[in-house]
Amino acid sequence: MTYTTLITPTELQALQASGQPLMVFDCSFELMQPAAGAQAFAQAHIPGAVYADLDKHLSAKHGAPGAHGTLVAQEADQPASGGRHPLPSRERFAMWLSSVGFANGMQAVVYDRNGANYCGRLWWMLKWAGHDAVAVLDGGLQAWQAEGGTVASGEEPSHFQSHFVLKEPLRRLVTATEVLQNLQQPGQTVVDARGAPRYRGEVEPLDPVAGHIPGALNRPFGDNLGPDGRFKPAAVLRTEFETLLAGRAPGSVVHQCGSGVSAVPNVLAMEIAGLGKTSLFAGSWSEWCSDSTRPVERG
Repeated sequence: MTYTTLITPTELQALQASGQPLMVFDCSFELMQPAAGAQAFAQAHIPGAVYADLDKHLSAKHGAPGAHGTLVAQEADQPASGGRHPLPSRERFAMWLSSVGFANGMQAVVYDRNGANYCGRLWWMLKWAGHDAVAVLDGGLQAWQAEGGTVASGEEPSHFQSHFVLKEPLRRLVTATEVLQNLQQPGQTVVDARGAPRYRGEVEPLDPVAGHIPGALNRPFGDNLGPDGRFKPAAVLRTEFETLLAGRAPGSVVHQCGSGVSAVPNVLAMEIAGLGKTSLFAGSWSEWCSDSTRPVERG
């Protein structure tokens, strides 16, 4: 059995019992307190889970070894996007996966305790690396514990080095140049996952410029979850996205947020809804507004 979008706590428990090759990743994080995620992991996590730190492992600007001297190493250290949380290159990401023992034949399950905000990043990155067998634990650690799942504390034993092999990307990464070239064209529909006040430009706590990409639609990522912290039913998500798109083709959607992280729950929600694969502008607003020649819309 392969899981490619969501997995329930009960399904994960069955998967663990089956002996199928599996790795669970805890992606808990807090933007304003970067050390808090690792601290939360140390206090409680699914037994055997590997901690994936947004800054150190899932972004290019922190913690990448300073490998220099060869063209291959220099290329591997080039970020794949701009913005506050630039994507590492696919090569650098594959090196990290190999270092924690993740292999191509494994099912990946990713979770956090933050409303699927941060684990979605690793879900998308694995798809981008050509690995389809990755699913988000629906409801996160809270749902796992509510359904009787046990937790461990402290550090986990390290895994043997593996050799993760990159495959053709299964999801599309879009650049700022591409977004600009296709701005307000029928073939591109930008969907902004930030909260409505940030989208409208009324507040901007993180970036130097307030506002949004001209023509972008607003779908705050938290709207995908129900009161129980799990994703809404597929039919509900489909209706909500079709209402938002108002006749625009789902395949034209390019998702963004502030730095390419919280946009992913919208990517995942559209797939759960049966609306197909969409694109991600990982640099997002933080990259867009870093160039004063790019247009900005408010309101």
